[in-house]
Amino acid sequence: MVLDVRGLTMDFGGLRAVDRVDLTIDDGEIVALIGPNGAGKTTFFNCVTGMYRATAGTVLINRPGAEPRDVTKTAPHLITEAGLARTFQNIRLFPEMTVLENVMIGRDCRLRAGVIGAVFRDKRTRAEEEKVVLDSYAVLKTVGIERYANEHAKNLPYGAQRRLEIARALATEPFLLLLDEPAAGMNPQETRDLIELIRRLRTDFKLSIFLIEHDMSLVMTLSERIYVMDYGKLIATGNPADVRKNPAVIKAYLGEDVSA
Repeated sequence: MVLDVRGLTMDFGGLRAVDRVDLTIDDGEIVALIGPNGAGKTTFFNCVTGMYRATAGTVLINRPGAEPRDVTKTAPHLITEAGLARTFQNIRLFPEMTVLENVMIGRDCRLRAGVIGAVFRDKRTRAEEEKVVLDSYAVLKTVGIERYANEHAKNLPYGAQRRLEIARALATEPFLLLLDEPAAGMNPQETRDLIELIRRLRTDFKLSIFLIEHDMSLVMTLSERIYVMDYGKLIATGNPADVRKNPAVIKAYLGEDVSA
């Protein structure tokens, strides 16, 4: 098990956005979190990745081969260093930087040169900088956007910007990749290509993948297990076939009791 969330709760004043949610992800698994708008999905992501400090509950991570670690009250950059990387529903690139530079920023948490090395630029520091460039370009090739390496990020087509966010996350060397609405705004062909990319990344990088997505064709095709939230609570979990026919899920999405 690479992620074990227990009783996660997030309050904003008198509003409970996430209500005692339990969730697990196994090594190598692709898991989706779905639910209507406002269900609390992105808030849950933000708690897991340290963007928000949860009101209650625990977030335990377990990089394969390492000891389990409680990251419930850990800063976001330290959670990234620990092996969790994420993308965002609203693309958060550095628009005035090149595509390659955006990925190189993702490598920062794996650099060993300290302040002294950065100032005096010794042989070891220069070699590390050269490796960062090569590694970053290799990640761009992996996601299929290496031809844009020297373009400013703001000039990329929308689908390529989505891939660049994934590339930057991969550059941190995660064991768990969290994708927040990765197919948002994509056309059907781009979505099909994204499905194949995510499957390939899982294999090539030995990743576990946790995603939020509204595109049900992607969710049902890609996910091995699905969690469903509504009004901050988990209302269902299971494989795609079970979730698809679950009355509570149908009611949450359609707003009516299917047994009526």
